[in-house]
Amino acid sequence: MAAKAQVKIGFEVSFKEPQAHYAEVQMNISGLAKDYVDVKMPVWTPGSYLVREFEKSVEEFKATAAGKSVKVEKVRKNTWRIFSAKAANIQINYRVYAFEISVRTPFIDESHAFLSPTGIFMHPDGMINSPSTVKIIPFSTWSKVSTGLTPVAGEQFTYKATNFDILYDSPIEVGNQDTFEFTAAGVRHEVAMYGGGNYDKEKLKVDMAKIVEKETEVYGENPNKYYLFIVHNFLKGGGGLEHLNSTTLGATRNAYNTAEGYKGFLSLVAHEYHHLWNVKRLRPVALGPFDYDNENYTTNLWVAEGFTSYYENKYLHRAGFTDVNEFLKDLASGIGTVLNTPGSKYQSAASSSYDAWIIGYRPNENSKNNSISYYSKGEVIGILMDLEIINATKGAKSLDDVMKAMYLQCKTLKRGYTDAEFKAMVEKISGISFTNFWAKYVNGVDDIEYVKYFGYAGVNVLTENATPGKPVTGASGQLTNDGLVITSTTRNSAAWINGLNVNDVVLSLDDTSLSDALSTVRLKSPLISLDVIPLVAKKNIGDVLKLKVIRDGLEKEISLTLKENPNVRLKATVNENATPAQKAVLKKWAGI
Repeated sequence: MAAKAQVKIGFEVSFKEPQAHYAEVQMNISGLAKDYVDVKMPVWTPGSYLVREFEKSVEEFKATAAGKSVKVEKVRKNTWRIFSAKAANIQINYRVYAFEISVRTPFIDESHAFLSPTGIFMHPDGMINSPSTVKIIPFSTWSKVSTGLTPVAGEQFTYKATNFDILYDSPIEVGNQDTFEFTAAGVRHEVAMYGGGNYDKEKLKVDMAKIVEKETEVYGENPNKYYLFIVHNFLKGGGGLEHLNSTTLGATRNAYNTAEGYKGFLSLVAHEYHHLWNVKRLRPVALGPFDYDNENYTTNLWVAEGFTSYYENKYLHRAGFTDVNEFLKDLASGIGTVLNTPGSKYQSAASSSYDAWIIGYRPNENSKNNSISYYSKGEVIGILMDLEIINATKGAKSLDDVMKAMYLQCKTLKRGYTDAEFKAMVEKISGISFTNFWAKYVNGVDDIEYVKYFGYAGVNVLTENATPGKPVTGASGQLTNDGLVITSTTRNSAAWINGLNVNDVVLSLDDTSLSDALSTVRLKSPLISLDVIPLVAKKNIGDVLKLKVIRDGLEKEISLTLKENPNVRLKATVNENATPAQKAVLKKWAGI
């Protein structure tokens, strides 16, 4: 232990060729006198449940010990062994290629560098709890560094992390980003905008602060003194990734001045900020301490992400960005997404969570037919659970109380929760059993009783066919030079039943060539549903559509017997004649 306490680990990151998308990394280890030292790069990043093999982007790995070049051997896909011969000082140099735009992967070009730490830094094997320092040397035309890491006093662009979990959880933006600040819930918040955009900084300061305040109210405390939003603005962007005291957001640079675009950005802010509690501190037991070499399985991502999707709607409503009608519309839309996904009848929320590693981030043409997103199903479970708790307690308690209690429990026990512990807290707060609820909605695939649950709050739900009286094929495709290539078919649709396959190339419909059938269609994208083709749209339910296709180089005819659209649309409205009990639930739930 004394020897370990004397070990010092430091990094220096520079950018010799940013236009070619490279970072130069120097890692210095001192005080670790061993025959050899293994250093490892994570294969995934927390919050994004897919093994991404970051080590594949490492080049020119070499090392010196006591100032002399030493042998290096790769002993595992993400592990390099340095034969240091008990030298007290080791210097490791390597380059990382970074050219994948996302909130979870490093990206470097001549304009900036986004360092997603799990794809940049390595740690000595068995020393994940060791402290380290990071010095950033910006490219000559860059002037700023933004990160949630703690600055080292008196050393420009130099930061420290108490352990590698902290380092790996602290993204770094390097460049000339536009930065501004606001204070909310007693916390200093910084926003680092890359990529330009038509955002209004003064408006964002006010509106983002409202969201922070409403979220902090739920948990009673904000665990940070400083919080950083890194925002990447692109022609078309989206997505976010949560961290302990920061987040990285993807946004569309010229959508801030539209109602839909601005609401979308605030929803993303609300979602990722809520992860400050839910996931980062109130977390499933499997998600920390992390195993960076392998998958970390949990059945509770429906809480971690699904509930957060539900809460983003609650926070926007509580902060005054949506009225009750829009709030109900957003929730009804979320339920509709699950109802209209065939896979929701074949995969439970718990299974969806567990299989995130093999399905969630690796969808294929059949995923919608045999799986459901834990975001979507979890959001619906959150809605139902919230209403069940409020109704059972006559408006005295809600899901907020469960979330706060679980946050404090994780804080006290200094560990994550199990599924059984979460269920026990729901039952403790509500005073009723949730065994059947868990069996139906968490571990099962029962029909969603949304009419019943919305009824607790005196909200009527009208369910109608999405396209009344119109038939659908259940097939979509992409236009290519060869024709219309089928990319998906929907379970139990005409395409599914009559054997139209993904990768079939459609040449004609009812003996009309594809080009003639599309002659009056104004296409916004090469992606198209067969149902928008006028020849198809004019048909009736039960009619037959004859297709000529090429499959594996051979011509084939397929006849589709068109069916009614199985998709539904929900409309939720407040019942003006609600009972006092229903009004009490609605007031607790929606604030009216």
